Amino acid sequence: MTYRLGVDVGGTFTDLLLFNEDSGRFWRHKTPSTPHDSSEGILNGVKAITEQAGVSLKDVVYFLHGTTVATNAVLEGKGAKVGLITTEGYRDVMQIARSFVPGGLAAWIVWPKPQPLAHLEDTLEVPGRMDADGNEVRPLDEDAVRAVLQKLKGQGIEALTVSLINAYVNGAHEKRIGEIAAEELPGIPVSLSHEVLPEMQEYERTLSTVANAAVRPVVSRYVSNLRTKLSDEGFGGRLSLLRSDGGLMSSEKAEEHPVNILMSGPAGGVTGALWVAKNAGLKNILTLDVGGTSTDVALIEGLEPRRERTTDVGHLSVRASSLDVKTVGAGGGSIAHVPELTKALRVGPESAGAVPGPVAYGKGGEVPTVTDANVVLGYLPEDLLGGSFRLDREAAKVAVQTIADALGVSLMEAARGIIDIVNENMFGALRMISVQQGYDPREFALMGFGGAGPLHVNAVARLMGSWPAVSPVSPGVLCALGDATTRMRTETARSFSRLAKDTAISDLHAVLDEMAAQTRGELIADGVAEDQITTEFEVDIRYAGQAFEVPLTIDKVVLEKDGIEGILARFDEEHLRLFTFNMETPHEIVNLRAVALGQPPSLPAAELPKGDGDPSGAKIRDHKLWMDGREQSAVIYDRSKLRQGDRIPGPAIITEMDSTTLVESGCIATIDAVGNILINPEG
Repeated sequence: MTYRLGVDVGGTFTDLLLFNEDSGRFWRHKTPSTPHDSSEGILNGVKAITEQAGVSLKDVVYFLHGTTVATNAVLEGKGAKVGLITTEGYRDVMQIARSFVPGGLAAWIVWPKPQPLAHLEDTLEVPGRMDADGNEVRPLDEDAVRAVLQKLKGQGIEALTVSLINAYVNGAHEKRIGEIAAEELPGIPVSLSHEVLPEMQEYERTLSTVANAAVRPVVSRYVSNLRTKLSDEGFGGRLSLLRSDGGLMSSEKAEEHPVNILMSGPAGGVTGALWVAKNAGLKNILTLDVGGTSTDVALIEGLEPRRERTTDVGHLSVRASSLDVKTVGAGGGSIAHVPELTKALRVGPESAGAVPGPVAYGKGGEVPTVTDANVVLGYLPEDLLGGSFRLDREAAKVAVQTIADALGVSLMEAARGIIDIVNENMFGALRMISVQQGYDPREFALMGFGGAGPLHVNAVARLMGSWPAVSPVSPGVLCALGDATTRMRTETARSFSRLAKDTAISDLHAVLDEMAAQTRGELIADGVAEDQITTEFEVDIRYAGQAFEVPLTIDKVVLEKDGIEGILARFDEEHLRLFTFNMETPHEIVNLRAVALGQPPSLPAAELPKGDGDPSGAKIRDHKLWMDGREQSAVIYDRSKLRQGDRIPGPAIITEMDSTTLVESGCIATIDAVGNILINPEG
C-alpha cells in the first residue's frame, strides 16, 4: 500500500494528514510549530503520525507540503539582499513603480513609501538594447556587465535579478548576463525576468523577478534542509510544495521560482475544500477558514476555484497566479474592546495570538477575545472530549464582564454581541468575493474549517443565505488535506498585444502550441508521466485603451469551432457581469497562457457505517448554552461516533480532536455518507 502525506505549517501548529491511497483511510495529527526551524516541527509530526498509523516513512510515496516560509520572509523583511541589473536608463524602475498611492484622499501626506526589495544603491545599469519586437538595437557590453557584477559582489549581494527592457520578447541579453554571473558570482542565485515572468509591463516583470530573488536563498535553504532530513529518516518519495494557485510544484522548481509559493498556506484550505466538495456532491462552495488571528475566504464555482493574476503579501503585489483568497482580521483570538471615545463595541483586528492567547486557555491572557465569548455562551464547552482539554469558563466570564460593564448590558448580551460582530466581519469578507464579484451567495454552500470555522459557519450561513453550512471531516487540518489531494501544475505566459480584428486563429495556435510543449516538458522533468498531463489555455482580453484585462479559459477545439468572435462574445458577457456595462471600443488580446496539469489523485473518501438517524449513540452529555436571547438546553456529541444519516436538531455541539461544530436552534445537522456535517434550516 502507498501513502500520501500532507503537511501544513502554521504559526502555532503544524498539521499533518496521512492518506492511504488504496483504502481512503486517513490519520491526522497536530504538533507545535517550531518557528526557528520549521523542519523540526515537521519531523516531530512525521514520526508521531507514522507511528500512529503503524507505517514507515519509506511507505510514503508523496510528501506534499504547504508552507509560509516565503510569505514570512517578505512580511518580516528577512529576504536576501538583492542586486538588480537593468537596461541603461532604467535604474529607477523600482523607485518610480506605478506612482500609485494607496488610501483615500490625501493619503500621500501620511503614507510611508515602502523600501523596494532591491535598493537603489544595489541597482546598476548595463549598455545594450532590444526593441519592442525583440530585435537587437545595441549589442550587450559584456565588459560593462563584468564590471557591474564585481561592484555588486563588493556590496555583498546575496541574490541577483536581471530585468532588461523588452526581455519578454527576446531574453538573449538576460541569458548572457546570467552566464557571465555564473562565472563572476559563483554560488549567487540568479533570477532572469524572461524566465520568471515573460510578459510586458517592465515594472511588474521587474518587481516579480526581484521578489523571486529576495526569497530564493531563504526558500532554498529551507527546502534543501527539509529534503536532507527526510532522506536521513528513510524517505525516498517525491517532495512537492503547494503553489499559490492551488497546484503542486517539485521542491527543486520551488527553489528556483519561490515567487509561486508566496501564498502557499491559504491555498491549502481551498484545495482541501475542493476535495471535500467533490465527495459531498457540492459544486458551488464559499470557504470560511477561521484561524486564531484571521479568516480567509474564497469562492469555488462549478468545482473550479477563482484565481487571479496577482499575489499580494503585505504591501508587495507581484504578477504570479494565485487563488483569489481574501483575508479579514477576525479569528478566535481577536480582541474585543470598547473605545473610550465612541463607546461602541469593536472586535479585532488585534489578536491575542497563541501567547498569551484567550483568557480561557489559562496561559496568561487578560483581555477578552472571541474564544472567551464562545466559552461564556456555552458554544465551547469547558470539558472537551472527556477532559483531554479544559477551558477556564470563570476566567472568561470575568474578562467578558469588562465589556458588559463598559456597554451597560448583561454578561450574556456582551458575549453574544462579540460573536455577532465577528460574524458580521466574516460576512463582509464573504460579500467581497461573492456579491461584489457578481455572484449570488444563495447559490453556494458555505464550508467552515480551520480551528474555529465550524463554530461560526452556521451563523454566517444564515447571514449569507448560503446553505447547507458544511463542517467537513477533520476541519482543523483541512489545509493539510488540501496539500495531500491536489495535483501537479505549472504555467507559462506570453504577451501577445494585438487587436483582435488583426489576429488570425493560426497566430494564436502557433503561440499556444509553443507554450504547451514548454509546460508539458516541465512536468515530465518533474516526474509526471506524459500520458497523465493535460493542458489548458487562458487568454487575457481588454477593450483597447483599458489598463486591466479579464482572463478567460479557452479550448483549442472550441477556438477552431467558434473562432476569435466566440472568445470576444464570452469576454463581453464576463465584462458585463463584472462591471455592468460593455464598450464599443475594439478588443485587444493582451496575454496568452498555457497551464499544464498532472492527473488528480483518485483518492476515495472513506464511507461511514449507516445509522438509523438517531445520534444518541454519540451523545456525551446534556448541556446549557445561551442563544436567541435566552438559556437553552443542548446536547454535546462526539463526532467520531456519529454515523451516516444521523440527524441532529439544534442547538447542539459536536466535538472532535481539532475543532468544534455549533448547530444553532432552528437548524438540523445531517451526517452525509463520508462524514461531513451538513446544516440546514428546519423545513
